[in-house]
Amino acid sequence: MQLIPFIFKHTQLPQKSIENTVELLNEDCTVPFISRYRKERTGNLDEVQIGSIVQFKAHFEALEKRKTAVIKAIEEQNALTDELRLKIEQTDELVTLEDLYLPFKKKRKTKAETARKNGLEPLAKIIMAQNHNDIESVALQYTNNEVVDAEEALEGARHIISEWINERISVRNQVRNQLERSALIVTKVIATKKDEEKAQKFRDYFDWSEALKRCPSHRLLAILRAENEGFIRVKIEIDSDEMLRRIEDRIIKSNNSCTPQIQLAIADAYKRLLFPSLSNEILKNAKEKADDDAIKVFSKNLKQLLLGAPLGEKRILAIDPGFRTGCKIVCLSAQGELEHNETIYPHPPQNKGSEAIKKISSLCDAYKIEAIAIGNGTASRETEHLVKRIHFKNPMEVFIVSEAGASIYSASKIARDEFPNYDVTVRGAISIGRRLADPLAELVKIDPKSIGVGQYQHDVDQGKLQTSLDSVVESCVNSVGVNINTASVPLLSYVSGIAPKLAENIVAYRNENGAFKSRTDIKKVARLGGKAFEQGAAFLRIKDAKNPLDDSAVHPESYSIVQKIAKDQGIPVTELIGNSKALKSVDLQAYCTETIGLPTLKDIVEELEKPGLDRREKAKVFTFDQNIKSISDLREGQLLPGIVNNITNFGCFVDIGIKESGLIHVSNLSDTFVKDVNAHVSLHEQIIVKVLQVDVPRKRIQLKLHK
Repeated sequence: MQLIPFIFKHTQLPQKSIENTVELLNEDCTVPFISRYRKERTGNLDEVQIGSIVQFKAHFEALEKRKTAVIKAIEEQNALTDELRLKIEQTDELVTLEDLYLPFKKKRKTKAETARKNGLEPLAKIIMAQNHNDIESVALQYTNNEVVDAEEALEGARHIISEWINERISVRNQVRNQLERSALIVTKVIATKKDEEKAQKFRDYFDWSEALKRCPSHRLLAILRAENEGFIRVKIEIDSDEMLRRIEDRIIKSNNSCTPQIQLAIADAYKRLLFPSLSNEILKNAKEKADDDAIKVFSKNLKQLLLGAPLGEKRILAIDPGFRTGCKIVCLSAQGELEHNETIYPHPPQNKGSEAIKKISSLCDAYKIEAIAIGNGTASRETEHLVKRIHFKNPMEVFIVSEAGASIYSASKIARDEFPNYDVTVRGAISIGRRLADPLAELVKIDPKSIGVGQYQHDVDQGKLQTSLDSVVESCVNSVGVNINTASVPLLSYVSGIAPKLAENIVAYRNENGAFKSRTDIKKVARLGGKAFEQGAAFLRIKDAKNPLDDSAVHPESYSIVQKIAKDQGIPVTELIGNSKALKSVDLQAYCTETIGLPTLKDIVEELEKPGLDRREKAKVFTFDQNIKSISDLREGQLLPGIVNNITNFGCFVDIGIKESGLIHVSNLSDTFVKDVNAHVSLHEQIIVKVLQVDVPRKRIQLKLHK
């Protein structure tokens, strides 16, 4: 099968769109660039559709590479026939390819191999012919120094037959299909481990059984984690007697002395070869599907987190709260630069609350602070109460900011490079403040797996997870755009066409030559060639540039079209921008060319109406119920404000202002069936919840979404 039909089979997208998208990908174009600036060539495909083409293109290429390796391996054994080569070349499934290769795969020393060396393969063929009424007499003819009697000869022949049965594709598919339909996943607790404290979170799965195909992804991953941590044993079960009967019906065609030998060989093949191999395969496939589901959840959450509401360019005082070690305070400029840092000790054991209040108040005056960011970790609520007791001279907004991953950032090379003269505690406080100003710009510095959104992210395929999360970050960064004169190296690294080394070169050029004054200046950066400029220029914004289009999502290649529209309207480009009346009167058909059509022209007009508009909402102040300070304060039936801090397939977790997050199970999100949790709540959404149940010993809180 060829690449384009293969992708079409799996995506059902228009073949011409697939062809053109593959061409663009082969030209090293990125997904954000293709989806935004090559709509005419792709047929207006979106990022998700282009991403699926990328995925199946990679899958096809890996399959073709494996086919080449398999054909070479069989050729080296002088066993490749024209018929087998054709079957290999035509297959579009990896499972089928591996089944075709199985008879030729190099194996460890097997019972069948030993039997062949002892000259028993002819006897095995005679048995499989199924036309002898006295196979024991025939078996005597195959005794020798290594095979002492007929029974030993028959046993060796059965080992060869078992291997043949295991390698028969029709039999493997029969067992595979039965496992897919009927397999149970069964667990058993390890008695010596069941009372351990760490085992208690898995106690629901100590003795568990359900149909594997109905086991939801989060439960399968929990079961497999419990097995990996040594608390339970997991096995796959089906009705083996029924399976053996089905295989016998497929293979046994007569009833004579050969029949019992074949029955024994089938039972041996099933127990020793087929079931262990294919039950592992189906569990592996179920794990891969669970991984995919978990990665989708993580990716959705990460996207919502990265596109979280920014406060914008404000002067921020950020506090990383703590008890014994005190609260670390930093004052940041509107551009996020560190202007001051120190430590206060308002909480036990020092209890210097009055001194802390005076210090915060004076710092807010001295640095003209416009907002306060408090990390949501240890001593967060106590610090929030303290800050809200302060009578500021000017109105002051106070925000609680997630600390997830801040400690990872503060100890990272990125943080050391940014703030080499400060310790991890100061860097952590800076990160908290910058997250409030612009979550996207700060969170790209942290490994997404450390941000703490999603389910079982450390249990899934790490390569797949990294690829998916990198794609999400790239999409978010490019959808928002980047100020090239303030962006960090990590942020620039996610811009379309800008690799980490180029990002370093951009910052180095900026440090040596000052701010970029136009997009044309970007071409002066070392090693930034025409392809990188084409891919990245429109995502890099320049504030207060001489050409106002340099601070927009209009690609430089389309500047001439904007200039022509302005000329035809009889106004300069500066007056066209934001001029809805003039833009609405434009006949876009008149500006279509061979390469630029209505999709791109509509995007240009939309951008000109609101150039550089940040589509993210603005940050909003949120206040928890001040009477709830610990899980012991909760009562069934209470209505409480909360913030969604994680979303999974089985529901969402909500921060209600205490150490433990509560769970709104999927069944408690709505009175009707919930197919997608994200259709009802979003990450960091401010909601009202009702307390349904509180389990203090297990520190579990069950909530319901109140509407």
